[in-house]
Amino acid sequence: MAMDMEQWVRGEDAAWALKDVEKILSFYTDDCLYEDLAIGRTSHGKGEVRAFLKDIFTSVPDFKIEVRSFFASSDYACMECLISGTNTGNVPGLPPATGKSFSLRGVHICQLREGKACRVSDYYDMATMMRQLGILPPLP
Repeated sequence: MAMDMEQWVRGEDAAWALKDVEKILSFYTDDCLYEDLAIGRTSHGKGEVRAFLKDIFTSVPDFKIEVRSFFASSDYACMECLISGTNTGNVPGLPPATGKSFSLRGVHICQLREGKACRVSDYYDMATMMRQLGILPPLP
């Protein structure tokens, strides 16, 4: 039986909207690989992904991903997203919270195995985010 990819994409998106770490993880395999290419962080397995997600929601409590469009095959889903939030929380190893907001486009690519993401790669422009947060100076 073929998996309904739109249902999978909408379900994962809804879990992110709730900021429900365990619900998000329910869409991933136990041995998943999650890459945030903009910050160079790779998480192996649900334990590391759980820590990564908690860091996101601590640093940006109002973190939001809005899926703008997507396409999918039987084993891949690619989502164009609008990522936004306000940096109000501190996470060790990251710059101190700025209290400023950001909004930028990104891409969330999921490779699926037996109905769950076994590899996730996120792409977005970290320099734009850092400018909006006041960490980098604005472009001339």
